[in-house]
Amino acid sequence: MEIEKLQSIIESILFASGEPVKLAKLMKILSITLEETEKMLEVLNEKYSLSQSGLSLLKKGQEVQLASKADNAEFVENLVKSELTDALSPAAMEVASIIAYRGPISKAEIEQIRGVNCAYTLRNLLLRGLIERNDNPRDNRGYVYAITFDFLKKLGVSEVKNLPEYATLSVDSRINSLIEIDEQNASAGAIAQEKEIEN
Repeated sequence: MEIEKLQSIIESILFASGEPVKLAKLMKILSITLEETEKMLEVLNEKYSLSQSGLSLLKKGQEVQLASKADNAEFVENLVKSELTDALSPAAMEVASIIAYRGPISKAEIEQIRGVNCAYTLRNLLLRGLIERNDNPRDNRGYVYAITFDFLKKLGVSEVKNLPEYATLSVDSRINSLIEIDEQNASAGAIAQEKEIEN
Protein backbone atom coordinates (compact mmCIF):
# COMPACT_ATOMS: atom_id res chain seq x y z
CA MET A 1 0.00 0.00 0.00
CA GLU A 2 1.27 3.50 -0.84
CA ILE A 3 2.73 5.60 1.98
CA GLU A 4 0.26 8.43 1.36
CA LYS A 5 -2.65 6.00 1.63
CA LEU A 6 -1.34 4.55 4.89
CA GLN A 7 -0.99 8.04 6.35
CA SER A 8 -4.52 8.88 5.27
CA ILE A 9 -5.91 5.72 6.92
CA ILE A 10 -4.04 6.36 10.18
CA GLU A 11 -5.30 9.94 10.23
CA SER A 12 -8.89 8.76 9.69
CA ILE A 13 -8.60 6.12 12.43
CA LEU A 14 -7.23 8.63 14.96
CA PHE A 15 -9.91 11.18 14.07
CA ALA A 16 -12.78 8.68 14.26
CA SER A 17 -11.51 7.21 17.53
CA GLY A 18 -11.45 10.50 19.41
CA GLU A 19 -9.25 8.91 22.07
CA PRO A 20 -5.73 7.48 22.41
CA VAL A 21 -5.13 4.54 20.06
CA LYS A 22 -2.58 1.86 20.88
CA LEU A 23 0.14 1.27 18.29
CA ALA A 24 -0.66 -2.45 18.43
CA LYS A 25 -4.17 -1.67 17.24
CA LEU A 26 -2.90 0.38 14.28
CA MET A 27 -0.46 -2.40 13.42
CA LYS A 28 -3.23 -5.00 13.40
CA ILE A 29 -5.68 -2.90 11.36
CA LEU A 30 -3.07 -1.99 8.75
CA SER A 31 -1.05 -5.23 8.86
CA ILE A 32 2.23 -3.31 9.18
CA THR A 33 5.19 -3.56 11.56
CA LEU A 34 5.87 -1.39 14.60
CA GLU A 35 8.74 0.28 12.73
CA GLU A 36 6.46 1.13 9.79
CA THR A 37 3.75 2.42 12.13
CA GLU A 38 6.17 4.70 13.98
CA LYS A 39 7.58 5.96 10.66
CA MET A 40 4.07 6.86 9.42
CA LEU A 41 3.37 8.71 12.67
CA GLU A 42 6.65 10.64 12.39
CA VAL A 43 5.75 11.75 8.87
CA LEU A 44 2.25 12.77 9.97
CA ASN A 45 3.65 14.70 12.93
CA GLU A 46 6.09 16.52 10.66
CA LYS A 47 3.27 17.34 8.24
CA TYR A 48 1.20 18.91 11.02
CA SER A 49 4.12 20.90 12.43
CA LEU A 50 5.05 22.38 9.04
CA SER A 51 1.53 23.33 7.93
CA GLN A 52 -1.23 25.67 9.04
CA SER A 53 -3.25 22.67 10.18
CA GLY A 54 -5.01 23.01 13.52
CA LEU A 55 -4.04 19.46 14.42
CA SER A 56 -1.10 17.87 16.20
CA LEU A 57 -0.09 14.35 17.12
CA LEU A 58 0.38 13.34 20.76
CA LYS A 59 2.37 10.21 21.59
CA LYS A 60 2.70 8.69 25.04
CA GLY A 61 4.38 5.33 25.37
CA GLN A 62 2.63 2.94 23.02
CA GLU A 63 -0.39 5.20 22.43
CA VAL A 64 -1.05 8.03 19.99
CA GLN A 65 -3.86 10.57 19.75
CA LEU A 66 -4.94 13.31 17.37
CA ALA A 67 -5.26 16.65 19.19
CA SER A 68 -5.69 20.36 18.54
CA LYS A 69 -2.57 22.54 18.21
CA ALA A 70 -1.32 24.27 21.35
CA ASP A 71 -1.50 27.63 19.51
CA ASN A 72 -5.29 27.29 19.44
CA ALA A 73 -5.61 26.33 23.12
CA GLU A 74 -7.42 29.54 24.12
CA PHE A 75 -10.25 28.91 21.66
CA VAL A 76 -10.50 25.22 22.45
CA GLU A 77 -10.66 26.03 26.18
CA ASN A 78 -13.64 28.32 25.52
CA LEU A 79 -15.41 25.42 23.84
CA VAL A 80 -14.57 23.05 26.69
CA LYS A 81 -15.79 25.54 29.32
CA SER A 82 -19.13 25.87 27.58
CA GLU A 83 -19.40 22.08 27.36
CA LEU A 84 -18.80 21.69 31.09
CA THR A 85 -21.26 24.38 32.15
CA ASP A 86 -24.09 23.53 29.76
CA ALA A 87 -26.65 20.88 30.71
CA LEU A 88 -26.00 17.36 29.46
CA SER A 89 -27.32 16.79 25.96
CA PRO A 90 -29.82 13.97 25.29
CA ALA A 91 -26.99 12.05 23.57
CA ALA A 92 -24.74 12.43 26.63
CA MET A 93 -27.50 11.25 28.96
CA GLU A 94 -28.11 8.26 26.71
CA VAL A 95 -24.43 7.27 26.60
CA ALA A 96 -24.06 7.78 30.37
CA SER A 97 -27.10 5.55 30.94
CA ILE A 98 -25.67 2.80 28.74
CA ILE A 99 -22.38 2.92 30.64
CA ALA A 100 -24.17 2.92 34.00
CA TYR A 101 -26.29 -0.12 33.18
CA ARG A 102 -23.86 -2.06 30.99
CA GLY A 103 -20.41 -0.90 32.07
CA PRO A 104 -17.59 -1.59 31.88
CA ILE A 105 -18.34 -1.35 28.17
CA SER A 106 -16.26 -0.54 25.08
CA LYS A 107 -16.83 2.38 22.71
CA ALA A 108 -17.65 -0.06 19.91
CA GLU A 109 -20.33 -1.74 22.04
CA ILE A 110 -21.88 1.61 22.98
CA GLU A 111 -21.98 2.60 19.32
CA GLN A 112 -23.56 -0.72 18.39
CA ILE A 113 -26.36 -0.11 20.89
CA ARG A 114 -26.91 3.52 19.83
CA GLY A 115 -26.18 3.14 16.12
CA VAL A 116 -24.03 6.30 15.92
CA ASN A 117 -20.47 7.43 16.68
CA CYS A 118 -20.06 8.52 20.30
CA ALA A 119 -16.41 9.70 20.49
CA TYR A 120 -17.37 13.35 21.10
CA THR A 121 -19.96 12.41 23.74
CA LEU A 122 -17.53 10.13 25.59
CA ARG A 123 -14.95 12.92 25.67
CA ASN A 124 -17.53 15.30 27.13
CA LEU A 125 -18.49 12.82 29.86
CA LEU A 126 -14.80 12.18 30.66
CA LEU A 127 -14.15 15.92 30.97
CA ARG A 128 -17.07 16.24 33.37
CA GLY A 129 -15.69 13.40 35.49
CA LEU A 130 -18.87 11.34 35.10
CA ILE A 131 -17.15 8.34 33.49
CA GLU A 132 -13.67 6.83 33.52
CA ARG A 133 -11.69 4.91 30.92
CA ASN A 134 -9.65 1.77 31.63
CA ASP A 135 -7.78 -0.83 29.60
CA ASN A 136 -10.06 -3.44 28.08
CA PRO A 137 -9.33 -6.78 29.81
CA ARG A 138 -10.67 -8.64 26.73
CA ASP A 139 -8.54 -6.68 24.24
CA ASN A 140 -5.48 -4.80 25.48
CA ARG A 141 -5.51 -2.62 22.35
CA GLY A 142 -8.73 -0.90 23.44
CA TYR A 143 -10.58 0.62 26.39
CA VAL A 144 -13.74 0.16 28.39
CA TYR A 145 -15.81 2.84 30.13
CA ALA A 146 -17.41 2.83 33.56
CA ILE A 147 -19.21 5.41 35.69
CA THR A 148 -17.42 7.30 38.47
CA PHE A 149 -18.29 8.04 42.09
CA ASP A 150 -19.17 11.58 40.98
CA PHE A 151 -21.81 10.12 38.68
CA LEU A 152 -23.36 8.23 41.60
CA LYS A 153 -23.20 11.32 43.83
CA LYS A 154 -25.01 13.45 41.27
CA LEU A 155 -27.76 10.83 41.00
CA GLY A 156 -27.95 10.39 44.75
CA VAL A 157 -27.42 6.62 44.73
CA SER A 158 -24.81 4.66 46.65
CA GLU A 159 -24.12 2.01 43.99
CA VAL A 160 -25.16 1.15 40.44
CA LYS A 161 -27.44 -1.70 41.47
CA ASN A 162 -29.70 0.90 43.11
CA LEU A 163 -30.46 2.51 39.73
CA PRO A 164 -34.05 2.05 38.49
CA GLU A 165 -34.60 -1.40 36.94
CA TYR A 166 -30.87 -2.16 37.08
CA ALA A 167 -31.40 -5.88 37.69
CA THR A 168 -33.41 -6.14 34.47
CA LEU A 169 -31.60 -3.75 32.13
CA SER A 170 -28.08 -4.82 33.09
CA VAL A 171 -28.75 -8.28 31.65
CA ASP A 172 -31.38 -7.48 29.00
CA SER A 173 -31.09 -10.12 26.25
CA ARG A 174 -31.92 -7.62 23.47
CA ILE A 175 -28.91 -5.50 24.42
CA ASN A 176 -26.77 -8.61 24.81
CA SER A 177 -27.62 -9.64 21.25
CA LEU A 178 -26.58 -6.22 19.90
CA ILE A 179 -23.22 -6.45 21.65
CA GLU A 180 -22.66 -10.01 20.39
CA ILE A 181 -23.43 -8.86 16.82
CA ASP A 182 -20.88 -6.08 17.23
CA GLU A 183 -18.18 -8.52 18.35
CA GLN A 184 -18.90 -10.73 15.33
CA ASN A 185 -18.83 -7.74 12.96
CA ALA A 186 -15.59 -6.46 14.49
CA SER A 187 -13.96 -9.83 13.94
CA ALA A 188 -15.27 -10.07 10.37
CA GLY A 189 -14.26 -6.47 9.70
CA ALA A 190 -10.69 -7.08 10.85
CA ILE A 191 -10.42 -10.09 8.52
CA ALA A 192 -11.89 -8.09 5.62
CA GLN A 193 -9.47 -5.21 6.23
CA GLU A 194 -6.52 -7.59 6.25
CA LYS A 195 -7.65 -9.15 2.95
CA GLU A 196 -8.15 -5.72 1.41
CA ILE A 197 -4.67 -4.65 2.45
CA GLU A 198 -3.18 -7.85 1.03
CA ASN A 199 -4.85 -7.10 -2.31
